[in-house]
Amino acid sequence: MSLLRLLGTRRARIAFNVVSGVVAVGVGTLTARHFVSNGWPIHHANVLGVIAAGGLFLAAFGFKAWGWQRLFRHDQRPGTLALAAAGGAATVTGLALPGRADEVVRISVVRRFPGRRVGIGSICLSLFLLGLIDNAALTPIAALSAGIAAPSGWVQAGLIVVAVAGVCAGAIVFFLPKLVLHRRVVRFKFVCWVAEHTTTPKEASRAWVLVAISWVLRVLAVFVLLDALAVRTSIPLALGFLCASASAAALPIAPAGGVAQAGAGAAILVSSGIHASEAAAFAVAAQGMIVLAGAGVLVLTTMLHVARSRLAPRFSAA
Repeated sequence: MSLLRLLGTRRARIAFNVVSGVVAVGVGTLTARHFVSNGWPIHHANVLGVIAAGGLFLAAFGFKAWGWQRLFRHDQRPGTLALAAAGGAATVTGLALPGRADEVVRISVVRRFPGRRVGIGSICLSLFLLGLIDNAALTPIAALSAGIAAPSGWVQAGLIVVAVAGVCAGAIVFFLPKLVLHRRVVRFKFVCWVAEHTTTPKEASRAWVLVAISWVLRVLAVFVLLDALAVRTSIPLALGFLCASASAAALPIAPAGGVAQAGAGAAILVSSGIHASEAAAFAVAAQGMIVLAGAGVLVLTTMLHVARSRLAPRFSAA
């Protein structure tokens, strides 16, 4: 709890915001310089297809934020704009931050975003539940990928593990309200706090549906992007690429979240028979689209909040 108190101090929040901003600007500058010097890795892209993929990634952020909101207790839920902004900021800074460190960015943005104040403990619990729901929502996609998109037995086994882990994660979320009320653990203060702040199975089911829609939108976005960049038009390939990237994102420690996801996605493409340079270029392009969508979400949520705050007094005065 001492760590939570430290993260809740004003100096810590300012430090995280400054570091996140510097990292985002630095990574963006280096990436822009690289493409100016060496050109875009995949030529002859279909611009309309790329824009459509970006729109699908953007919509996926919205559905995931909506699902995340259902994991807070009803009287402590932040606004959807705050959660969407947190997801977008974490995606941008995830290019340079180690795996799972982007959760700190989410906590900081939710705490700093204007609106309902939410305790750090509630945000951390919701993020823990969101990770479980994320894995559970990935289960159908991983199972389908294992059946039709696995290029080898080892990859198929890995996808089966992801699917089984998702089933276990969903079971934990569903039975958590009952587990924390068991007479053997209810005497602990932390367990009592979890029992008061955890979501109900009904709300968890709604969160699962919304996050699952987010995953479907991401699959469609990867499929459209594969076609737009003339790599290969294949739903199984899009499923495999997304599952590999998601599995890399779930690692507790990685050099950088975005780098690990791009590398895992490129490895799946190579194992499916795509040339290594083309696979790496597509993985970089896909990760770049996700980061741009995250930046777009961050800008849109900020603009919507500013517009809402300025228009509200006018309507109330009228």
